[in-house]
Amino acid sequence: MVVQDTSPSVGAMASLDRGQASVQSARPAAKPVRRLPVQKDWRAWALISAQIGILIGGLSLWEIGARAGWIDAFFWSQPSAIARTMALFFGSGDAWTDISFTFRSTIFGFLIGTTAGSLLGLSFWWSRNYAAIVQPYVICLESIPKLALAPLIILVFGIGLLSKVAVATALTLVVSTLTANAGVKALDPDGEKLFYSLGASRLQVFRKLVVPFCLPWIISVLRVNIGRAILYAGQTYDIALVWVAVLVLSTLAMVMYATVSWVESMLRKGVRQ
Repeated sequence: MVVQDTSPSVGAMASLDRGQASVQSARPAAKPVRRLPVQKDWRAWALISAQIGILIGGLSLWEIGARAGWIDAFFWSQPSAIARTMALFFGSGDAWTDISFTFRSTIFGFLIGTTAGSLLGLSFWWSRNYAAIVQPYVICLESIPKLALAPLIILVFGIGLLSKVAVATALTLVVSTLTANAGVKALDPDGEKLFYSLGASRLQVFRKLVVPFCLPWIISVLRVNIGRAILYAGQTYDIALVWVAVLVLSTLAMVMYATVSWVESMLRKGVRQ
């Protein structure tokens, strides 16, 4: 009995391989998967070193430009003259008294204006009619130059600490009100309906939904109000003394910014919990 060989021949296998190769070559090449760019954060010492390097480089160019006559030292002064003026300023007994006065007026005005403005903006959620009545006055107050109110404020509060606090409050109040109101307007109405459907009262909706939702808006305006709360004016041609005031106020701004960042981290942590 003869057994027929049913296995494919070598020629058939070769033709099959060529067919598969031609099919594979006809297919479009798969595109490489595009990976998202990964940004590596620098270490703290590297960031601080870069910041100090930029500061030193800028001061060096400023000093060289003033000495070489590239910039007018009368209008722009120079770092060496500012350093001498700063030494004389802090050597006098009144320097720390003036700094303390500025710090107190700035911080009090910042806290009062931000707190009162945020509460006023959040209060617009309670009644659309109340918001429609009050908002035009807020917009009108925003359009008035705040420094134009300074003579009136001085007449009412005098030239002491209260007048400085009142000006800082006026500068920060309206911005906080409008920002908090923007957060209220962005609130999702479906979220409110969900809370009411679960049996929440109006006060509970305000505390559990409105305030946490508007909290990022309120935090964002804190940084804006830092600069608005700090007021200074130079009525002198001693430009070096003006730069000393700028440096002192910039230090105050950095301290307030660090404090606001810490408060923000604490509040966000409370919201996540």
